[in-house]
Amino acid sequence: MRAGRVTVDGAPAHLGQKVDPESARVAVDGVPLPVRPGLVYYLLNKPQGVVSTADDPQGRTTVVELVPAGTRVYPVGRLDADSEGLILLTNDGDLANAVTHPSFGVPKTYLALVGGHPGSASLRALCEGVVLEDGPAAARAARLIDRHGAQSLVEIVMGEGRKREIRRMLDAIGHPVERLVRTAIGPVADRALRPGEWRPLTLEEVRALFRTAGVA
Repeated sequence: MRAGRVTVDGAPAHLGQKVDPESARVAVDGVPLPVRPGLVYYLLNKPQGVVSTADDPQGRTTVVELVPAGTRVYPVGRLDADSEGLILLTNDGDLANAVTHPSFGVPKTYLALVGGHPGSASLRALCEGVVLEDGPAAARAARLIDRHGAQSLVEIVMGEGRKREIRRMLDAIGHPVERLVRTAIGPVADRALRPGEWRPLTLEEVRALFRTAGVA
């Protein structure tokens, strides 16, 4: 604070200053520091078959049912029911917008088990752009991780998240997805989290997400 690194509503903070946690915008080095009481942030490893909604009219298990019920939270973005991996749940609308809105471009990393063996031309096509029925789609990065018999493991980094986008992109280049797992959301990852398990995000992880989104 003495170094001027802490701001309140854009102005340098001072020792002993009081703030309204409901409305004040507190930042350290320009990165928001959530201070509103009652904010919660969960990282869940979504199992296959669970839907990424707060409720489901078909009676399927939702991601909200897998985290503590004490505070109402919402999934940040979506993972298809057939897909697995990391998803955030929170009641912080600012963070949800920063992570999901395409203008912020927070990357999401996936591992896709696909049929066949994509070559360098196919991987390059994913990054240069694939024409889909709802417009072109491009990965930020795509690389071959390994081959397993008639299948391959491909890592794909995306900056947006249209419905079943990765599956449609890989279908378009002739390598249909057999399994899809999200392994990271921006800088947040956790290889020790088993399917169906969750944990709270640390404050540094929350700030790292805001930082990655360029929110200041």
